[in-house]
Amino acid sequence: MKVRLKLFSVARDLAGFHELEVELEQKARASSVLDVLVQRNPHFKDWKPSLRIAVNQEYVHADHALRDGDEVAIIPPVSGG
Repeated sequence: MKVRLKLFSVARDLAGFHELEVELEQKARASSVLDVLVQRNPHFKDWKPSLRIAVNQEYVHADHALRDGDEVAIIPPVSGG
């Protein structure tokens, strides 16, 4: 299956891209996207515990089942004032 991966802030900086279509196995979970990022850049491993995952603009748990065509956003911690 193919999903559209979107990255923001420090996640985008680590990956070197903002948006990418990735191929995943048919029974992929939201956490599968994080595994892809760690494979591309091992520094993501340090960030994994603090990254949030949204699928089709809704936050999901790591075990959320993905479907072909989903938009998966990786959102790092944010701060503001």
